[in-house]
Amino acid sequence: MRQPSGDRAAAELEIRNVLAQLAHLADSGDIDEYTSLLTDDVVWAMPANPSIGLASSERRGHDEIAAGQRERMDAGHQGPGSNTMHTISTISIAFDGDDSATSHSTFAYWGDTVTAPVVRSLGRYVDTFRRTDSGWRLARREIIFG
Repeated sequence: MRQPSGDRAAAELEIRNVLAQLAHLADSGDIDEYTSLLTDDVVWAMPANPSIGLASSERRGHDEIAAGQRERMDAGHQGPGSNTMHTISTISIAFDGDDSATSHSTFAYWGDTVTAPVVRSLGRYVDTFRRTDSGWRLARREIIFG
């Protein structure tokens, strides 16, 4: 069953806001608010990122995602004082049903944002969203570099 266009537009705006909030919260370091935007069974698949020395990983659930956030913050790869920033663009969203959607977007991960901004990595997010009682939440993120 297809949602009426107004419902679909509202859902798309909510999903776009979740994407933006995830990027902002990765940079601000608010881990609890960050994980509140994820489903309980979220899967986060990230390949190795040699440019900043991160190994590939697949994390599941809020606790593992939060641990990954803390590790990247402790290493100075994100969060307050890291002088890094995530930007997201070219977002497309396709609805797989009333309660699920897939989003494709591109990202740039910036370093040295205070002195001489430089792109540390570029890539794509392939995200799956689910509508929950709390609204649309990220259920799976696959990161593709390049």
